[in-house]
Amino acid sequence: MVRALAPGSRVFGLGRLRKPEDRAALEALGVEPIAADLAGELPSLPPVDFVLHFAVVKSGDFERDLRANAEGSGQLLSRCRGARAFLHVSSAAVYAYAGHEPRMEDAPLGDNHRVLMPTYSLAKIAAESTVRFAAREFGVPTVIARLSVPYGDAGGWPWYHLLMMKAGAPIAVHREQPNLYNPIHEDDYVAHLPGLLGVAGVPAVTLNWGGEPASIEDWTGWLTELTGLPAKLEPGERALGSLALDLTRMHAALGPTRVGWRDGIRRMVEARSPELLAR
Repeated sequence: MVRALAPGSRVFGLGRLRKPEDRAALEALGVEPIAADLAGELPSLPPVDFVLHFAVVKSGDFERDLRANAEGSGQLLSRCRGARAFLHVSSAAVYAYAGHEPRMEDAPLGDNHRVLMPTYSLAKIAAESTVRFAAREFGVPTVIARLSVPYGDAGGWPWYHLLMMKAGAPIAVHREQPNLYNPIHEDDYVAHLPGLLGVAGVPAVTLNWGGEPASIEDWTGWLTELTGLPAKLEPGERALGSLALDLTRMHAALGPTRVGWRDGIRRMVEARSPELLAR
């Protein structure tokens, strides 16, 4: 997202920036760094037109993670109350497990990711509630996007699966197969940005955010076709279950995604490990 925006916009990059190389990486992209920690007290921030809030803290410590994700999001919106629009990136992990049924935006919420990340789902739900309150309190047009599985040339979950396949490591999947998600390529989530900011409102608007449905079984099988590496899928209970999304509202607001998951994953492998492609 930063690589796409920096050439034509003035972009500030807020992060902990504890290492000099982190600051240097932002500056190399033409971004003006701001060192701050969402778990602490945010400084005064420069006036901005739009806020893109992708940050997440998942340390496993409830006190820290709720403070950083929920209170930190509220602080950020408060500091940027003059913005024309605020994008809060949440997660499909806020939904209660419901098998293979695609979840609409009004589906029941739940502690979906506890089996692997004990604080993640609850902190995301708390952050959404804080952002909704702050949007009303300060009159900032806001959109909450519940993101599925982002991936692309920079990597993502399918990339980690490929690394596990290369190492011969088992890949845990839920027993209720197939394990369905909505992977979305970086080309599409960058292209959706103007539309997301355009639908922001008071009260905050909530949208699911993802691409065409595909399962872990689908994309690891495709990776096997591309590379010849086998995928050792291990069904069990210590795995995330399906999180398929109903994208009706997203398609009405933003239009469909354009990069199919097979093409996107091929491009990911070509960009990151072209030597693995089977001939």
